[in-house]
Amino acid sequence: NIEWGDSFRDDQFKDLKANFVLANPPFNDSDWGGDLLQDDIRWKFGNPSKGNANFAWVQHFIHHLSPTGTAGFVLSNGSMSSNNSNEGEIRKNIVEADLIDCMVVLPNQLFYNTMIPACLWFVSRDKKNSKFRDRRGHVLFIDARKLGTMIDRRHKDLTSEDIKKISDVYHIWRG
Repeated sequence: NIEWGDSFRDDQFKDLKANFVLANPPFNDSDWGGDLLQDDIRWKFGNPSKGNANFAWVQHFIHHLSPTGTAGFVLSNGSMSSNNSNEGEIRKNIVEADLIDCMVVLPNQLFYNTMIPACLWFVSRDKKNSKFRDRRGHVLFIDARKLGTMIDRRHKDLTSEDIKKISDVYHIWRG
């Protein structure tokens, strides 16, 4: 079932544990009410910045994954390197918990609503999953910045072939 809550701040599905999460949360949201959620149960890896919701979203997705769940979501490229307001520590804790399966750096100019460079995060609660090879202790990084075709002066599109290249690398690596 796909369900929609009224607000990220009001986690209306507190007990939901999903097998799959796919999301495109708002990038770098500064008005997310972080000051009201400092003791939230979702912040297992550290308190997210009050001025940027990126790692609140990441932890929200992880919190709602089942023990064998997988999440894929889009964030700004800054999410891979920012050290502002505990973000580096949260990211380190998530990496050390061995939850990151794959990171894909996307080409610029893919989105119509923002020029911010983006990346894909794939998180897996069960990297030993018997359907695939044991990926514990490993993270795949895919640099897809040179893929895509300009469709006008300001926008790029990933072709079906580009998407297949990325997905083939990930699926081969997963085994």
